[in-house]
Amino acid sequence: MSWPGDGRPGGQVPVHEPGGPAPVSGQSDQSPSSLTIRALHAGDDLDAELDLRHRAFGPINDGDRDLMLAELRAWIADSRLYGVWDGANLVGAAMFHDLRQWWHGRTLPMAGVGGVKVAPEARGRGVGKALMTALLGVLAERSYPLAVLYPATAHIYRSLGWEFAGGNYRAVVPGRSLVSLLPPDPALGAAPADSGPAEPSALRRAGPADADEVISVLGAVYAGGRDCGPCTFDAASMRHWLADPEIFGYLAADGFLAYGWRGSDHEIMVHVLQAGSARTARALWGIVASHATVTETVHACLGPDDPISWLTREPDVRLRQRHTWMLRVLDAKAAIAGRGFPAVAQIRVPLRLTDPQLPANAGLHTLTVTGGQGYLFPAETGRPSGSESVPPVTLGPRGFAALFAGVPLVTLRRAGLALGGDSAADAALDCAFAARPYLLDYF
Repeated sequence: MSWPGDGRPGGQVPVHEPGGPAPVSGQSDQSPSSLTIRALHAGDDLDAELDLRHRAFGPINDGDRDLMLAELRAWIADSRLYGVWDGANLVGAAMFHDLRQWWHGRTLPMAGVGGVKVAPEARGRGVGKALMTALLGVLAERSYPLAVLYPATAHIYRSLGWEFAGGNYRAVVPGRSLVSLLPPDPALGAAPADSGPAEPSALRRAGPADADEVISVLGAVYAGGRDCGPCTFDAASMRHWLADPEIFGYLAADGFLAYGWRGSDHEIMVHVLQAGSARTARALWGIVASHATVTETVHACLGPDDPISWLTREPDVRLRQRHTWMLRVLDAKAAIAGRGFPAVAQIRVPLRLTDPQLPANAGLHTLTVTGGQGYLFPAETGRPSGSESVPPVTLGPRGFAALFAGVPLVTLRRAGLALGGDSAADAALDCAFAARPYLLDYF
């Protein structure tokens, strides 16, 4: 789900924190004042949070203020907004979205961390790192296997086990290029039944009442495409978003489109366009193309392998990565068990994991992948059975997050994020975890 404007709630702000973590409650190692970190509750001063957001992210207009207050109250009701107090002053805050993330055809819970901010006068004192350290514990306690965030600075997050994992992409397409898309390849012979133009009745407008169906359709498209990285929001968030009068939604049995004007009648912003068949892809792009008489440019949030680059007649699609997101594995066993893997991958590799912040992940394990599913078993003795002559592949939390997201072992080794194993183990892991992760949403 994309949010209006560039326009999703939250976002990151640089928190220049070179020092170690301050205790959650007590004396900071760089400041005499005490820091208290806890979930905000209904009795807290929300104006203080908005003031902090204003100073961190920029001005808040009157129209946005009511929307932001509604968001704050929703996050507070679900204990998803955390603050840092220096005495009586709110000096930092962060929240997380309750999401589902897709990995090679399977989905698992994911916390999307956003709105990380520290008051300008409190930066450089360990506030940001103390907040993120506490939040890691909260997310682990709430049984999230994975967490994702968009960083403005990587140092703090890497020091807590986060690592770069995937991208957020934006395509720019001239409106005229969408008017006449390429038909199915005639060299294939008879066109498949799902490749021709969709019947008008196959598409309908989507509104707040369709939130559950939109989530289901998107999940089915991600699963069928064996996509890695995209997420779906909870039904309440989807209903709220579909109620926005600036968002035009269209739903098919195997696809969903949401778009709106981008500041003028000459530009359109496609927030989501996902289709499970050639017919639906053409039908949804056809709706966007119907504006081509006035629209000069279409901006679209897409995955890096979206078929639109193979549908336009000329090389007019310009795709670039706008943001990079970081991944943190919070529960290694649950993350492996919930992730999808290629059905052809059959591997058994010894892994040694270290994790100073979440020690429950640490230890010697045997990673087994078979039939599209993975298992991470603790090794009962010094080394997993059958690996006496080869030391286990050893990864810290950063290396394990990058491996989970499909970063090749040779890259991890050259970056100093992996040790042990051998070429056979590297090839097996590369085969099992191969991915090109992306997110459509920026939070």
